[in-house]
Amino acid sequence: MSAILASRQCMIVIAIMLKPDVLLADLNLMKLLHALIEERSVTRAGTRIGLSQPAASRGLARLRHLLDDRLVVRTPAGLVLTPRAEALAAPVRDVLGRMKDILSPVEFDPSSATGRISIAANDRIGMMLAPALVSQLAVEATLLQLDLPQPSGDNVGQVTNGSVDLALGVFDELPAGLFRRVLFEEDYVCLVRGDHPAAGQVLTPASFAAMSHVTVQISGMGESAVDLALAGAGLRRQIAARVPHFVTAVAIVAESNMVISLPARLARRFATAVPVSCLPMPIPIPPITTTMIWHERRQDDPLHQWLRNQIVRAAERVTT
Repeated sequence: MSAILASRQCMIVIAIMLKPDVLLADLNLMKLLHALIEERSVTRAGTRIGLSQPAASRGLARLRHLLDDRLVVRTPAGLVLTPRAEALAAPVRDVLGRMKDILSPVEFDPSSATGRISIAANDRIGMMLAPALVSQLAVEATLLQLDLPQPSGDNVGQVTNGSVDLALGVFDELPAGLFRRVLFEEDYVCLVRGDHPAAGQVLTPASFAAMSHVTVQISGMGESAVDLALAGAGLRRQIAARVPHFVTAVAIVAESNMVISLPARLARRFATAVPVSCLPMPIPIPPITTTMIWHERRQDDPLHQWLRNQIVRAAERVTT
């Protein structure tokens, strides 16, 4: 009997998870059986779970057919449980408890959350968002660890295969199954050392193109927005150095006659710590859009939802 009961329990649990709307009636039967075992009265059991007396009687008939047992019998002292019903009392209570856990919304408490969250991002975005994000986690989720792994150049692939929780960056076309949210937009500016001959001057497209440029090569794929804008004006710049990190690029600019094109907020942040000057971009370039992407398998995860909201908050802090 125990093996049959365990089998029925497993079937009910799996079926409700897969088709809760179709099998809601079966769950109600389990509730009725639980109430009947405790109340020893069809009327009181029905009232307890919101059924009329006729509906409760019909439910009892279905339970008797399903379990092939009378479950309760009338005696001069009232209804009494059959041995089968008595044996079912504890398992039914356990199954209903599991159903409550399955069907109830998951509540997320950041203060008790543990583990590691992994975010793919280059050092530009890390410099912009990581300080604000870490300060928020230090207050609200002290047990969570933040991991910004070494950039691989394929953030989309990392999000898709699950090696990171989400990615921050500039993304064009995304494969099916990925979600996107825009965090902020910003224009480009030029950055030169503080005493550069061009500092304080108004650059022209031609004079800008003629300068020695340093660029940050992240993925190595496609032309940059700066090159595309110059090409549209019939110009081409001379790239003297390509480096993998923005910090390295700005350090080179601070001690040379080179120029770098950077998103404005990042450039202004460097200008407060390094002897460099910001100059207006002499040629129109579309704003750079920083976005957050994640896979659909994480869409409804409470921790992941909370994390995405924290990143949005951090972005708002650095852009206001």
